[in-house]
Amino acid sequence: MQRAIEAVQTFRPAVCAPLPPFKLDVSREMKLLTDLNFVRAPDAPVIDTQRTYAYDHIFLSWRLPQDSAPAWHYTVEFRKTDPKHKGLKLWQRQEEIWALSTVLEAPDTDSVYVLRVKGYNKAGYGEYSEDIYLHTPPAQVLNFFLDSSCGFPRDRLVVSKDRRAVRSVPGVPMLFAAERLMTSCHVSMELVLGDVAITQGRYYWECSVDPSSYVLKVGVGQESKLQELFQMPQDVASPRYDPDSGHDSGAEDAALDMSPAFAFLTIGMGKILQPHGSPPNSRDPTGCTIPLPPRLGVYLDYEKGRVGFYDAVSHRSLWEGSVDCSGPVCPAFCFIGGGALQLQELVSIKHERKVTIGGFTKSE
Repeated sequence: MQRAIEAVQTFRPAVCAPLPPFKLDVSREMKLLTDLNFVRAPDAPVIDTQRTYAYDHIFLSWRLPQDSAPAWHYTVEFRKTDPKHKGLKLWQRQEEIWALSTVLEAPDTDSVYVLRVKGYNKAGYGEYSEDIYLHTPPAQVLNFFLDSSCGFPRDRLVVSKDRRAVRSVPGVPMLFAAERLMTSCHVSMELVLGDVAITQGRYYWECSVDPSSYVLKVGVGQESKLQELFQMPQDVASPRYDPDSGHDSGAEDAALDMSPAFAFLTIGMGKILQPHGSPPNSRDPTGCTIPLPPRLGVYLDYEKGRVGFYDAVSHRSLWEGSVDCSGPVCPAFCFIGGGALQLQELVSIKHERKVTIGGFTKSE
């Protein structure tokens, strides 16, 4: 073994001819590698802000970017923000969502939730979407329908079959009223009420007003007082209507220390007429009107006798006032001329209809 080791250490090749240059052709292998279609994780989803909103539940909708890899399912994460505490709450999850939307049930009222979504496929989870913040209503959402039996003229007010939309067709009576506009301020007014009677608690509801509506009033009031006001002959102006006040409150014939029997927010031609005492708006030099938002919110606190109107998209307060809640109060809508209104549908699909809200609930 010693001689073998010494022989290896002293070994010298007998021929020192250089090796010829050697090239390896890997073009075929490179083409195969280039043509491989590796699975990519989904891109970050894009939340559809036009369809996403918070009402009785939170409805979240999204889509994938055009060039994104497909997703098998999605995970939604959400948490409630708490401005009183600096520490963030833990994320809650809804996993394996196979559609492009989901519903988060029973959120807390008057709260802000932050939500995000990500997709999953064979390659794993993709990136999160951008966070979206949603403000829930200030009180329990009121579910009601338009009362088709309150005695309105059916030749001028048309209620949809599901009783969630109403359209005003002024027709000939408005033409006769217009003929007298040079000598008086007579107008034709039509009233439609909600089929609920609120006797206690705090409630919130939303509606959408057609921007082309001539004049439309959205508000609340005591049913008996409203019926008394609108049972007068047609084409007679309401003594409570002040075109400069921005709201029809009925306070002109009541004592100063008494709340009005009803309160309305006046809308017309895509604008909201600001009531007296509202902060001026920079968009309107006169400070009298603000643009009509896509959805209006109405908030009623029965015990305090307060009603508030909101931009339901931004949750900005439009006006707040008092209303007499000594008796049952119901949602009310007043049409002057042509117009249309749609009640906001609940996120949840409910088949039970509540008729009276108070000490007990009657269902149909």
